[in-house]
Order: sequence, then structure tokens, then C-alpha cells
Amino acid sequence: MNPAALVALSATEILARFEQRSLTPTEYVSACLSRISAINPKINALTAIDAESAISEAANATRRWQIGRPKGALDGLPIGVKDLQDTRGLLTTYGSVRARGHVPRQDIPMVAKLRTAGAIILAKTNVPELGAGGNSRNPVWGATGNPFNPNLTAGGSSGGSAAALSAELLPLCTGSDTGGSLRTPAALCGIVGYRPSVGVIAHPTRPLGWSGISVLGPMARTMDDLCLMLGVCQGDDPDDPLSVAGAVPNPAALPPADLKSLRVGFSEDFGDLPVDPAIRQTFRTRIRLLENHVGSCHRAELDLGELDRTFDILRGESFVAAFADAMEATPDAFGEHIRENVELGLSMSLADRAWAHGEQTRILRKFNALMRDYDVILMPTSPVSPFPWMQSHPAEINGQAMDIYYRWLALSYRSSLIGGPVITIPTGRDPYGMPFGLQMLGPTRGDESLLSAAKALQALFASDSETARPVPDVARIAPSTMDLRSIVTHPPILKSSTQAEPLSMKTAV
Repeated sequence: MNPAALVALSATEILARFEQRSLTPTEYVSACLSRISAINPKINALTAIDAESAISEAANATRRWQIGRPKGALDGLPIGVKDLQDTRGLLTTYGSVRARGHVPRQDIPMVAKLRTAGAIILAKTNVPELGAGGNSRNPVWGATGNPFNPNLTAGGSSGGSAAALSAELLPLCTGSDTGGSLRTPAALCGIVGYRPSVGVIAHPTRPLGWSGISVLGPMARTMDDLCLMLGVCQGDDPDDPLSVAGAVPNPAALPPADLKSLRVGFSEDFGDLPVDPAIRQTFRTRIRLLENHVGSCHRAELDLGELDRTFDILRGESFVAAFADAMEATPDAFGEHIRENVELGLSMSLADRAWAHGEQTRILRKFNALMRDYDVILMPTSPVSPFPWMQSHPAEINGQAMDIYYRWLALSYRSSLIGGPVITIPTGRDPYGMPFGLQMLGPTRGDESLLSAAKALQALFASDSETARPVPDVARIAPSTMDLRSIVTHPPILKSSTQAEPLSMKTAV
């Protein structure tokens, strides 16, 4: 099989071939490295790459598969890890000038679990500076271009992961999500992104351990791959007081839901948000396709409370906790978005914070009451098609100005406040020829049922060429007309993987 065909295989197919001994980890890692060499310069999805270690680890995995003794569920599978997440011995910059030479001494627990299961940490994936924003660009590595058009954004903050998966550079990647950081890039790049319920995947590096606004999650091209990865990643940790053990029993074996019994609610705009008319129309066509296949399908009224103000306050306090002290000491080391978030947080009072936590509780209880009538609620993931990566964010949507740079992410961040599971699946393209992602909200602690419903819906949409997961023709794309690394002002300090240095660095996402 030629390298292009190999990298198009799903993670589950690759592992099955390892077991059948019709493919070795060495052959597959070689195919990935060849693909990365040809395509990554055009989209800049991957940052630090450890090819030498990956080749060595693949050889060890090949020997284990040959004797029928794999290390774990992902043995020999190369993956990408978001550059906000520490990886032992591999440059981890967080997209920040303060950390451009940072080589961690240990993995975060999620990465450690993946490594223990045999995954090969081949590369880091690009992010906005310290995870702030829906456009993955930073002064250390530059910007990530969308594989469908490198002049356009891949989204953020997990944009590098989404682009790498879409371009078939790697079969699995990690992500994280505060206000859509995992779901938005998944939608804009045509892959699957899952924000689990708070605590499903332990997040002991979260600055505010008792706040569940930020979660870690898996990203993949298919639901089967995502569930395979979740089975490895999930679990509790004593340093994350909200984490729970075994929230989704054996996710890799989850069957798809019975569509004929599925009660679907939908909203085009979360009640009142601006949405590009073309995106709104695309969503309507997806709902019309779905109506004849599910048990019921009705418009859901999402009048849950003051969601935007609540998110502003909770986001603001998390940025104060993560960055205020460091920004005061070295203000020139932080970009505009970090300063804007910290200043917003510092402008808020204890009364604001108390109100926001109270309102978040009220939002949850209203949502729980609403979900008595539905199994899932569907809506668009992004209100716009991908825009030029040179722009920080859309200044306006359908004539409505954005009052702060992250307001365009409201379709996603509003559902973050509920704390339950949300997933984005690819459903074809929008009228601009770019991927269209369908966002699915599940009931509180309803990860298992949401994943089953997502499996069923992905299979339904995949059965029609118009709504199946779109695949970019990366062999024919030209690099961005503006160099993706043109915004680099502080290039990474590349070090040997054997070097390490301590660094206390927090991220808000």
C-alpha cells in the first residue's frame, strides 16, 4: 500500500493491521513522516517533531506486535499532542515567548496514559499564544492554515491538532476546550472533536481546580477512533478534585444509538446569536435530512439565562489566576489577547464572581429541565465559515459587531457553561466549499448516550456524499499566499530531547 493510502486509514484500521501483521508500526511511522515532510510546510499544523525517537519507538513496537505482545491499546500509533500540554523531553512552548525553550521533565497525566498505552508522541500541534483565541497563531511558531485552504484559519485553540488530522498527518491528536477550543477547529477542518463532561478526563494542570470551565478531550477523524482514544485517556487524578474514574465504561465498544428512538432538539443560533445566512441555511438542510430518520425532531428553546456575561466572568477569573502575576512582572512577554482577558478579569468584583457562579448553577438546572424532552440538541458549531488567518477574529457576523474577540465563539462557549458533554461531527461542506461541523449537546453526565448518538449520526451523514466527512486534496493545495511563519517574532529555542529545564507555566485552556 502506498504512503498516501496508509495515512488515510483510521486508527482502528491501522491497529487491526498491526495485529494481522500486514502492516508494521515502522512502516506506518515512516508513511506519516513522509506525509508530514510534504504537507506540514504548507499548513504549519505541527510544531516540535521528534522523528528520531518516533522511529526508534516504532521499531520496538514492531517487535512487540511480531511476537503478539503489544504494550497497550495504542501500541505503535503515532499521535500529536497540543502544545499547551506538557510532553516529557519534547519542546513544549504554549505558543509563548516565555516558554520557547521549555522542555518538560514529565508528561501531563493524559499524555502519560497515552504513552503507557503504547502511543508514540511524534509531534506537538500548534496553538494561539497560551491558548487564548479561536485562531491558532503565535509569535513562536506562526499560524496554522486550514488544509482546505491555507489562506484561511484552522480555528483554535486546538487548530494544529484539527489541521493535522484533516490533512492526515497523524491518526489521533489531543485537544482542550474552554469556550470551543476543541470543537471549533474540529468543525472548521472537518474532523471529530469531543468536549467530555467535566471530570471525565483528569485535568490536574487547570489553574482553578474547582472550576470545570476547561476540559481536555480527544480529537480524531472518526467516532470509532475517538472512542478508542477516550478509553485510554479517561480517568481520575487526586490533583483534579472534579475528576471521576471510568465515566464511560468501555467506550470503544459503544454501539450506535437507534435513530428511530432518538429525540432530537435543534437550534439555529442558541436563541439569539448572529449566524452567517449561508451557515444557517446549511444547518437547515442537515436538519431536513435528519428529520425522517429520527424518532422526533423539534426546535428547542434555549432561554437558559445570561450566558455571555456568565462566561465573561468565569473566563476572566481563570485568566487572572493563570497569568495576572506573571503579566505584572513581565508585561511585554504577553500578547494582546492575554492582556485583554486579564484586564477584563481584574475589572470584576467579588460580587460579579458570586453572581456568575450562581447563574451558572441556574443555567445548568434550566438545561436539565429542558433535556427531559430531548436526548440530544443540535446546532451549528461555528457561526461563520473559516476566515483569513491573518485576521484575529471576525469583526462582525451578519451585521452584528463583536464586542470582544472571542464573542464569535458563543455557539460553543455557551454550552461549556453547562458542564455536560458536547461533540462536533463533520457533515459535508458549507456553500463556501469549507467543512461544516454539526454540534451535539448531550444531557448532564450523559457522555455514553451522546457518543452513541454521535456514532449513529455520523454513520447516517457518511452514507451521503454531500454530507460525508470532507477530505482536503492536500496534494494540490498551494501554500498560503502570506507565509504562515511571517508573524514569528521569537522563534523557538530548539534543544536536544535529553535536555530539560523546570518552568512554572499555566494555561487557561
